[in-house]
Amino acid sequence: MTVTADTNQHYDLDPDIFGQFLDPLRKYSSALYNSPTDTLEQAQRQKLRFVADRLGLRGGERLLDVGCGWGSLILFMAEEFGCDTMGVSPAPRQHEYIAEQAVARGVAERVHTEVGHFEELDLPVRSFDAVTLLGSIVHMPDLGAVFRRARAVLRRGGALYVSESCFRNASARNAFDARVGTEFVREDIFGWGDLRPLSELLTAAEDAGFSIIAVDDLTEHYRRTIDDWIANVDAAAERIDAHGPGLAAKLRHYLEIANAGWGYTTKHYALTCRNAR
Repeated sequence: MTVTADTNQHYDLDPDIFGQFLDPLRKYSSALYNSPTDTLEQAQRQKLRFVADRLGLRGGERLLDVGCGWGSLILFMAEEFGCDTMGVSPAPRQHEYIAEQAVARGVAERVHTEVGHFEELDLPVRSFDAVTLLGSIVHMPDLGAVFRRARAVLRRGGALYVSESCFRNASARNAFDARVGTEFVREDIFGWGDLRPLSELLTAAEDAGFSIIAVDDLTEHYRRTIDDWIANVDAAAERIDAHGPGLAAKLRHYLEIANAGWGYTTKHYALTCRNAR
């Protein structure tokens, strides 16, 4: 089995780099655009409300975000829904940033984080109303272990939301998994990552005992999200390169590769599951 590093080289970069091209919440996953005039910031807030709706949040729930990034989801859910949130990530810099933001937004008592890997942390069973994985399961080698762990920490009736980029089908994975562009993204950007077909996520969820309650195709939304990120990288190239010569070009190349395959080799799906028993 492939073993992930203690932290991921991409996500542990200086937070300022991400601040140059992401929205103000620093949400590093697909947005949700409701109109042609939506800004990236508007679309990312709409996406977070979409996630809350899929989870059935009404206020005050206990929520776990696996691969919490720069804290956009847990900070938002704490502010907007009064949720008691926990974020998990192996990248220490992300936790420092989230703690600062939680204090600044007045939600420090409702926002908590743990440094480490979800599969290895000691978390109490049946202790969360909702679990989210937005773009993080691609970096987790054992799908079965992840879904079983998610179900174990969810109360009965709790919801799991997973959004992930996937190869369009198994044949596309076989054809493109070892291509130069795929290897660049996996090794030079992330250190490790494995795109799977949606069918593998569904199988792992069902085998873990989840009921599948929704599958949403967000491919076009992610295409537009990355277009906005690329425009922001271009606008901030000089500031990004201050962190390392050529960094803006490398980041742009990664985003171009990610955007090139949408609908042809890759898709982006949101999977919502219920711990029904």
